[in-house]
Amino acid sequence: MITVAHSLLVLAVASLSEGRTFQFQNKYGETIWVGSLGNPGHQSINGGGWEMAAGSTMTVNVDDSWQGRIWGRTGCKFDASGRGSCQTGDCGGVLKCNGAGGKPPSSLLEVTLRGSGGNDYYDVSLVDGYNIPITMTPTDASGGGDHYRCRPATCTANVNAKCPSELQVVANGAVVACKSACLAFNTDQYCCRGAYNTPQTCKSSTWPKNYPSFFKGLCPDAYSYAYDDKSSTFTCANTGYRITFG
Repeated sequence: MITVAHSLLVLAVASLSEGRTFQFQNKYGETIWVGSLGNPGHQSINGGGWEMAAGSTMTVNVDDSWQGRIWGRTGCKFDASGRGSCQTGDCGGVLKCNGAGGKPPSSLLEVTLRGSGGNDYYDVSLVDGYNIPITMTPTDASGGGDHYRCRPATCTANVNAKCPSELQVVANGAVVACKSACLAFNTDQYCCRGAYNTPQTCKSSTWPKNYPSFFKGLCPDAYSYAYDDKSSTFTCANTGYRITFG
């Protein structure tokens, strides 16, 4: 006979297997506006965007196989209908990005959850540039083995403070973001396209100026350009994650 207690236990286990918990924290010191974009076939988290006051936290549940990207927007002003703009990370002038990506440069979290028992993949990408510090940390895992297994993927440096002048995005006299070389100059070599569209032909050490080494020096665990996989991709399994801005 199936008891009520057994039924509740089954429901609890099912619930755990059907989703993950993302804990968002704003430690940036000022209000940010989170942006989210699900990959094709995956919904954006919380309509794609929301406001977080300095020091605030927020917890959301996502599908166990969610895939997409998350970023922080700064300097935003929205009216009562959610229309407006942001200095960095803007997604078409709306609070709820709802299917739109953020305008680079912005620090990105790229996330691929693989369901119960599968390996999740996550990373911080500065391939299109940087705007604010961002970190993704497993919350339910004990770690395991090496630097890239169940460890924080992070970029906590103030890149804007050291950004080369030719990469700077300036608003109201302050550097608010730092472009990648691809975004700033749009050449095949800097963008790893055309004749440079392979790991063998696109090596930042051979560029006219090795801009990825600047980003990598400040944020060694983040993607600095397209073929920076080996020192940037993290894995874990059966865990929630804490996403921290600042």
